[in-house]
Amino acid sequence: QVQLVESGGGSVQAGGSLRLSCAASGLPDDYCMAWLRQAPGLEREALARITSDGTASYADSVKGRFTISKDGAQKTLYLQINSLTPEDTAMYFCAADRHCWVRAHQYNYWGQGTQVTVSS
Repeated sequence: QVQLVESGGGSVQAGGSLRLSCAASGLPDDYCMAWLRQAPGLEREALARITSDGTASYADSVKGRFTISKDGAQKTLYLQINSLTPEDTAMYFCAADRHCWVRAHQYNYWGQGTQVTVSS
């Protein structure tokens, strides 16, 4: 059974940084992992994804500020977020699937999320 547990969220001031983590269990080695977020009143947004061999892709909106990475055993996924703005305030989710989907809703496995709140 796949289980994804996020951590690392919190309240920060604009311009700050956060590193989110996602502990994965029961995940096949060849699965893609991704970070998604959902702000109040908005659709869930795919931010970044990483293949089993470590190839990363990013949404245009976060390129240059967000970095996705994972440990070699694919047990922990990370998202480094720099230069935070209030517009980054959202619930951030870890997700996984056999395929590396571009759209958030296509991922079959989700964590419970970790809240990021950015104040100006």
